[in-house]
Amino acid sequence: MQAKTFTMADLIRYTLVIAILILFLFPIYWMVTTSFKPPPDILTRPPKWTFQPTLTNYVYAFEEANFGLFLKNTLIVSVISTAIVIVLASLASYSFARYNTGAGHLMFFFLTTRMMPAIAVIIPFFVIFKGIGETSIGQALSLGLDRPGTLVVCYTLFNLPFAIWLMHSFFQDIPVELEDSARLDGYSRLQVLWRVVLPLAAPGIAVTAIFSLIFSWNEFLFAFLLTRDVARTITVGVAGFWTHRGILWGPLSAAAVVCVVPMMIFALVLQRYIVRGLSFGAVRG
Repeated sequence: MQAKTFTMADLIRYTLVIAILILFLFPIYWMVTTSFKPPPDILTRPPKWTFQPTLTNYVYAFEEANFGLFLKNTLIVSVISTAIVIVLASLASYSFARYNTGAGHLMFFFLTTRMMPAIAVIIPFFVIFKGIGETSIGQALSLGLDRPGTLVVCYTLFNLPFAIWLMHSFFQDIPVELEDSARLDGYSRLQVLWRVVLPLAAPGIAVTAIFSLIFSWNEFLFAFLLTRDVARTITVGVAGFWTHRGILWGPLSAAAVVCVVPMMIFALVLQRYIVRGLSFGAVRG
């Protein structure tokens, strides 16, 4: 077998790829290294490329700035809202795909709610949850201002239309003949959904869950305006390092690493599901 000749075009192509990688990865590298730098070495000119690593910035972020609470709130709110979205969106999108529920009007209604900018409803949400928080039911359900349940409701409402539209196409790509065969074997409609349809749509469900989780993890507006201290999330916590004394670059970088790295690891681990989900149904027999 003849070896491929390395041409000038290949050299230019690889050079461009490496340059683009450096351009996009350098900010992440700088953020990570800054989080381990001692405070005197962060703003030196010229920058110090070699330094003695320290965990001082992480200790400050978790002990002084209470970042551990923000991380716990974010995990709780993101996971619960994503789980609710997946359950509701699976049932709704399957109904739309198989029974054409609403004759397309309900699907369009869900799409219009997604088009609405979040800032347009923040004041009504603030007033509504402020009133709910003053009731005994709201307190029992952890609803109200500065309550995790409020963010769960908000993230569910904004992720649900996107999840329904995304999963609708995945359910449409599953052959109806498979469901008919299962019904002939004695399965009920819910058994067909649970044992046949959902396993086949697992890649699409995984992609929907990934996008919903990332949105909930990174959301800032509602978390900033509807929380104070108890239910504050990491995105709001990162913004809290802007103080009257200036920007605390070391703790800010440490907090940003804690905010970014989990989602990067999560995406890398599940990237095979992302590829399968995005290509699901692309080739039909």
